[in-house]
Parts: sequence; C-alpha cells; structure tokens
Amino acid sequence: MATWSNLGLQDANSPIMEQLIMFHDHAMMILVMITILVAHMMITLMFNKIINRNLLEGQTIELIWTIVPAITLIFIALPSLRILYLMDEVNNPLVTIKAIGHQWYWSYEYSDFKNIEFDSYMKPTNELELEDFRLLDVDNRVILPMKTPVRILVTSSDVIHSWTIPSIGVKIDGTPGRLNQGSFTLLRPGILFGQCSEICGANHSFMPIAIESVSTECFLNWMKNY
Repeated sequence: MATWSNLGLQDANSPIMEQLIMFHDHAMMILVMITILVAHMMITLMFNKIINRNLLEGQTIELIWTIVPAITLIFIALPSLRILYLMDEVNNPLVTIKAIGHQWYWSYEYSDFKNIEFDSYMKPTNELELEDFRLLDVDNRVILPMKTPVRILVTSSDVIHSWTIPSIGVKIDGTPGRLNQGSFTLLRPGILFGQCSEICGANHSFMPIAIESVSTECFLNWMKNY
C-alpha cells in the first residue's frame, strides 16, 4: 500500500501490475528524453543570434520532425495495446468471486464452491485494532489464494461504483444492471487495500476494499470453516 513520502507506484502483486509499472517506466523515459531535447533547443534558440531572413521552407527538417514523432508514438502505442489486451483476457480462472457495490459498502459472493456471501463495511475508528489502518480496514476481508487465476465479476445495486486495487492493477466499474469482469493472479501473501474510485455519493470515501492473499491450504480451510 502507499505510505508516507512514497511518490512512485505501489509494489506490484500481480503480473499485470508488473507490466503496467514497466510500461510506466518505458513511457517516462521517452518523455524525459523529449523534454530534455525540446528544452535544449528552446534555450539554444533564445541565446544565439543566428537569423536567416530569407528562409522560407525546409523540406528536410519538416520531414524529420514528422517522421521522428510518428516513430516515437509507435514505440509508446505498441506496448500499451499489448497490456490493454492482457488486462481484458480471462483465461481459465480457478476462483470466481462477485463484488456488488452499495451505498456505501461492498458485498461479495463465492458461488463456485459454497454459497458464501458477506458484506464488507469499513471499520469505525473506535473499533480499530492497533495494527489496523484507519479508513482502509474492513470487518470482512476478501480471502483469496495466491498464485491462482481469479476472476472478479463487478456490478452495483444502486449507483456506479468502481472496484479498484492499485497493487494488482485492477479497476473495474460496477454499473447497475451490468456485469463487468476482470482477472488477476496474486503473487505474494499479504493484505491489499483499495477504495471505490468512482464518486458515488456522500460516503464515497468510506467504502474501502481489503483483500487477504493466503496460501491455497489456508483458503480451503477458511472455506470449510466459514
């Protein structure tokens, strides 16, 4: 999760987020190079005294500054499209859960194994334990096995919500009357936090998401004891 003085992205806990971070670094490298080049040219033009009053056109330079940006855009677009298609793919998920957005909490359904359903509310400040995070922890976390393909189905019962976990690179809108889906694979055990990222009303900032990534054995034990 994001911490104080953390200016970068959260540590990736899924293959998709790893790809997104690599693409971010790739795009930023190109942007920094362009910024330095343009700044150098502007400073050079401001401080030199070379003026050509008879210059009307330059076919060569115009060709260069048309082709070079086009090639640069291709280098940005190709990896971007690849990641977009990877994010949309849902291949043979082993676990499927359904998240339903409400004003202002989430409810979850595990319909693959048993008919497990529960609501997930933000913990009030006066009920927080010493290790809990204010405005992020919930009373019922989503328990999921790590290193297992997971499909998430998202919808809403009232207004538009958005189920978002930054560290796994997932942001899926919950739209009333529509079922949106996404997929992810958790790489490490731990607790992942997210929040609704669609302005959905007065308590929009008080409907967090908490996923607990555990081993497959712990996940099966949790389902048996639920």
